[in-house]
Amino acid sequence: MDSTNTSSSSSSPSRYESQKRRDWDTFGQYLRNNKPPLSFPTFNPSHVLEFLHYLDQFGKTKIHIQTCPYFGVPNPPTACPCPFRQAWGSLDALVGRLRAAYDEHGGNPEVNPFGAPEVRRFLREVRDFQARSRGISYEKKRKRPKQQQIQDQDDQQEP
Repeated sequence: MDSTNTSSSSSSPSRYESQKRRDWDTFGQYLRNNKPPLSFPTFNPSHVLEFLHYLDQFGKTKIHIQTCPYFGVPNPPTACPCPFRQAWGSLDALVGRLRAAYDEHGGNPEVNPFGAPEVRRFLREVRDFQARSRGISYEKKRKRPKQQQIQDQDDQQEP
């Protein structure tokens, strides 16, 4: 039996560290299977985007296409033939773990392809489209000033 499996839980990697290692290994395998194979220092943000598109085939989140009658409906009453995709939250977490793994594997943080503007833009577009597709709002709620909150509470208490 492997000694890492029998060691105490304090020395075993955290769930996050395990996921990060697994994600890095999966991305490395993707690079090696590329035609022609790519190495660590030669991949760029476009390869990251290709990898994220590749992962869509394993997604479990129904994303309605714009011509679907359930586009924008939060809880459709029946099934439809729309594709399953990776959920935005899963992709966002994956990119975060890969970005950290890149740095840990000797990558230059200033040119980390997982943090490139085109990758961030892609994630933002996926989030926005999935929100519209599923009828969910991802709008950020602006905090109101404390005085405005107190005034609103006072207004509600008056008869």
